[in-house]
Amino acid sequence: MSLLRPERIEFKSPAQIRRMRASGLVTAAALAAVREAVVPGATGAAIDALAEASIRAAGAEPNFLGYEGYPASLCFSVNDVVVHGIPGPQAIRPGDVVSIDCGAVLDGWHSDAAITVGAGELDARSETLIEVTRQALWDGIAAFANATHVGAIGAAIEARVRAAEPSFGILREYVGHGIGSAMHMRPDVVNFAARERGPRVRPGMVLAIEPMVVERKIATSTDTDGWTVRTVDGGRAAHWEHTVARTEGGVWVLTEPDGGEAELAARGIQIAPA
Repeated sequence: MSLLRPERIEFKSPAQIRRMRASGLVTAAALAAVREAVVPGATGAAIDALAEASIRAAGAEPNFLGYEGYPASLCFSVNDVVVHGIPGPQAIRPGDVVSIDCGAVLDGWHSDAAITVGAGELDARSETLIEVTRQALWDGIAAFANATHVGAIGAAIEARVRAAEPSFGILREYVGHGIGSAMHMRPDVVNFAARERGPRVRPGMVLAIEPMVVERKIATSTDTDGWTVRTVDGGRAAHWEHTVARTEGGVWVLTEPDGGEAELAARGIQIAPA
C-alpha cells in the first residue's frame, strides 16, 4: 500500500485478536491453495477464482474485491510488477516470478498476506530475491516482538536485505500498515531504516508487515489500469507479507498456520498467542 495520512491507531483486545486470527487462517488457506496452482500454463484469472472460492467456502469474503474499485480477489504480480497486478487471462511462463497478495474479512475483521513463488525452475538471482525478501519479512516480525517503536521493523528488514545483496532495492513508496476493522489503517510500516522511530508499540497493535524488494532500482510506474505497479528498469520484484499481532507476551503471526512458531524460534523468539 502507499503511504497513509495520519489517523488514530486501533488497538485490539485479546478477544479481537483471536477473531483476527480466524480471518488470518482463511487467508492462509487461500494462499496455500493458490501456491500449488502457480505452474506454467496457469492463468492469473483461474488462480484468482480459486482463491475467491477458498475464501467464500470458509464463510468469509475477499477484502480486495471491490476495494476502491479493484476488480479481483487477489493481486497477481508477475516479474517486473511489484504490487497490485490484476489477474487476467495471460498464461504463466516457465521461470516467471509470481507475487500473490491475498486478504479476507471474516465477521468484520480483516487479514492480509502475500507470497512470492516461482513457476518451474528459476534463475539463481530470482531465487535469491525471493528468499532474501522472505527472510527480511521474518526478521521484521522478530523485531516487532521486542520493539519499542514501529521503526525497528523497517530497520531489521533493511539490515537483512543489505547484508544479503546490497544491489537489491527496497521500495519506499509502498509500505506495510495497520489492519483490523479495516484493511488499511494507521500506522504506516516502512521497510527501511528511517530517521523517525515511528509510533510507540504496545499490546493490541496489529500490523501487516510487507517488504517489497526489487533486483535493481526502486523507481516504479503505474500502468494505465490505475493499479499495476512495475519497475521502470524491468527488474524483477518479490513481495512477502503477514498480519502480525503484538500481544502482552510478544507476537502472534495471524496469517501463518503455526502462528510463526518455526520461523521465530530460529530467531530466538517464542510466539505469544492472545
